[in-house]
Amino acid sequence: MKNTYFMSYFPLLSIILFSLSLSINIEMVLLDFLKSAGIYVGMREFFSDGGIKLALLALLLILFFCIYAALKLLADTINEVSLLFFSKDSEGESLKKIRGGAIIYFIGSIISLLMMSSLIGILVVFAVTTVVYFCYFVYKISSSLSIVGLVGVIFFQVLTWSSLFIGVIYLAVKVYNSILASLPI
Repeated sequence: MKNTYFMSYFPLLSIILFSLSLSINIEMVLLDFLKSAGIYVGMREFFSDGGIKLALLALLLILFFCIYAALKLLADTINEVSLLFFSKDSEGESLKKIRGGAIIYFIGSIISLLMMSSLIGILVVFAVTTVVYFCYFVYKISSSLSIVGLVGVIFFQVLTWSSLFIGVIYLAVKVYNSILASLPI
């Protein structure tokens, strides 16, 4: 049975699994910090051990789900804008071709669950999965692009993503520096 909507739930599952693996890892680090800071003992007056762990996991899962969902929204928008600018396809056949790439992120999310004890491992799996998906994306849409269009799509994607990440890093450093500058030392 071939159904065009068979893999439509893979992006949601990928987001959930990537969020879960990152949440479990950060929860372990956060619990160690809370215990070493002496805050965990005070929290046990209001929650049980399981309640604290479940509450932290739920909050972190929601936080990372929102981050991954926002990245997915940005990625879809950037992909479609790059196709708008550079593709000869006006019927949307390119979008149908790249739909199967959701399995790449799904496999990556399963691997990230296996790496949940290592933050670096999860981030490496996500980065490798993203690079593999980008290669898949370029390969699948290349038939509807000229050479100039293909180069344009690649440069558009790289420039857009690097601008976004450099901008976020710059803002984070500015906020960090302003917080440090405002401390009475």
